[in-house]
Amino acid sequence: MKKYLVGGMLSLLLLAGCNKDKEITNSLNDYSNYMTTKGYNFGDKLDLPKNVTDNAESITISFGDKELNKLVIDPAYFTLGENDVTYNIKKKNGEVLQQDATINVFAKNAPKSLTYEIVADYPHDTKNFTEGFFLDGNTIYESVGLAGKSKLMKYSLGSTTPALVVDQPADIFSEGISIMGDKLYQLTYQTKIGFIYDKNTFKLLNQFKSNGMIAEGWGLTTDGKNLITTDGTKNIYFLDPADPSKMIRFVAVADNNKVYDSLNEVEYHKGFIYSNVWQKPIILKINPATGEIAGIFDLTKIVNENLVKDDKDAVLNGIAFKGNNMLITGKNWSKIYELKISE
Repeated sequence: MKKYLVGGMLSLLLLAGCNKDKEITNSLNDYSNYMTTKGYNFGDKLDLPKNVTDNAESITISFGDKELNKLVIDPAYFTLGENDVTYNIKKKNGEVLQQDATINVFAKNAPKSLTYEIVADYPHDTKNFTEGFFLDGNTIYESVGLAGKSKLMKYSLGSTTPALVVDQPADIFSEGISIMGDKLYQLTYQTKIGFIYDKNTFKLLNQFKSNGMIAEGWGLTTDGKNLITTDGTKNIYFLDPADPSKMIRFVAVADNNKVYDSLNEVEYHKGFIYSNVWQKPIILKINPATGEIAGIFDLTKIVNENLVKDDKDAVLNGIAFKGNNMLITGKNWSKIYELKISE
C-alpha cells in the first residue's frame, strides 16, 4: 500500500511541476504576443510577467549562436523590425525552460514630414528603365534595366544623348550603381554578380559575387568608405569596396510604428541615406547607424504626373544629389526633377 501511495504522490508532484512549467511558458507567450504588436525601442527593458521572474534563477535571450544575459533591447544584439529569439529560463531547481518569441523593435521618434520645392526639371529618355542613377559633376550615370535591354550610360544633365553607352549581355538585368574614385560599381538583379568599371571609359575591370545574405541586387550608393546596398527587403547592407562580396554590417529600417520593406534606389548625402520604396511615392531619410527613419518625403504629386497608362512599372526610381538639391526620376519618365529639400 505504501508503494502505491508514494508512487501516486510522485505522479502528482510531476504533474504539478509540468503544469507550473506550462503556466510559465504560456504566460511568457501571451506577453510576447502582446508586445509583438506594441513593440519596443532601443534601450527598453523587457518587463516579463511576475510568475516568470519569480520562478527564475536567471533568464537569457538567444539569437542563434549569440546570447544576451540582460533583459534590455540592446542595439548590439537587436535590429529594428522583427527579431526571432529564444528565452532561456533557468528555474531555481536547475531545470531550463525555453520559449521562442518574436521581438519587434521600432524607432523611438516619429519621422518628420519633409518638404520640397521643384526648382528645375530636365529631359529624361522615356526608353530608360531606370535602375541606377548617379550625378558626378554635371554628368548623369544611369543603369538601365530589363533582361535583353540592360545598358550602362552617361550623359550631361539637360541632355538625353549619351556621351558613352555600353550594352550588356542578354542575361543581365542591370541594377543600382555608385562611383568611388575612378571606379563605377554596378549590381545585377538576380544573377548574383556585380561589375566594376572604369568610370571614364566603361572598361570592365572586375566582377564580384554577391554576398550570400543579400537576396537580390537593387539599389547601390556609398558613404565614401563603404558601398551601401539594398535587396528589396527591409535591410540596408554595408559592403567592403575592396571586396564587395564581404559584408561589414547591416541595419533594418523602421519608423516609430512599422518596418519598411521593398527598399530600392538609394543615395547617401550629408550623413543620411535616402531611399525610395518600390511602388510607393515616397523617399525615406534614414539614419545609417541605426536604420531609424528621420523623415519622409511624400512625392505623390510628382509621381501622379508621371503615371504611364498600362505601365505599372513606371515608378519613382532614381535619386541623386546636385549640391544640396535632390534629383529624382523614374522608370520611363520623361523628366528629371531638381528639388530644393527641407532638412
